[in-house]
Amino acid sequence: MHDQPDAPATDDEDDNGYDRPSKSQVKREMLALTDLGKELIALSPERLRQLPLAERLYESIREAQRTTSREGLRRQTHYVGKLMRDAPADDIRRQLDIWRNGSREETAAMHRLEKLRERLIDDDAALTELLNLYPGADVQHLRTIIREARKEARANTELQQGQDPKRKHYRALFQALKDLA
Repeated sequence: MHDQPDAPATDDEDDNGYDRPSKSQVKREMLALTDLGKELIALSPERLRQLPLAERLYESIREAQRTTSREGLRRQTHYVGKLMRDAPADDIRRQLDIWRNGSREETAAMHRLEKLRERLIDDDAALTELLNLYPGADVQHLRTIIREARKEARANTELQQGQDPKRKHYRALFQALKDLA
C-alpha cells in the first residue's frame, strides 16, 4: 500500500455540493447581510459617509431612509441586503463595533470622574491622591472648587421640599476633573 497524494477535485465532486456551503449556510449569510443593511439604514448620513460603501449601496441606503411605506421599506431593505453581498461587510461591522464600544468607554470614563468627584467632596485624602496622579494640577483652584462644592452640598441638605438644589460648584468640580483627564 503506498501513499498517493489526494487527487484534484473533479467537476463531479463539485456538483455534489461537498466543496460549497450548504443552502442553509448561504441563507444565514444572506440574512446576516440583510440585518447589517438594516443597521446601516438606521445610521445618520454623516456616519454612512464614513463607511467604505459603494456609491450604489450608499444611494440605496439613503433611498430606504427616505421611504415611508412599510412595503416599500421592506423591499428596499432586501435590495440593500442584496447589494451588501459585494460590500466589505467585515470592515463595516468592525467600524459599527468601534462606534458602539467607543460610547461605552466614554460613559465608563464619565462614571469614573463622577465617583472621583464624590470622593473629593467626602474625603480630604482623595485630593492628595489626585495631586499625586496629576502633579501639574492647579491645587488652589481645586481646593476652592471642592470647598465651595462641600458648602453647596451642606446647603442642599437643608432645603425645604420643592426647592431646587444648587449644583454650580458640583458641576464646576466635574468640569475641572474632566479637564485634568
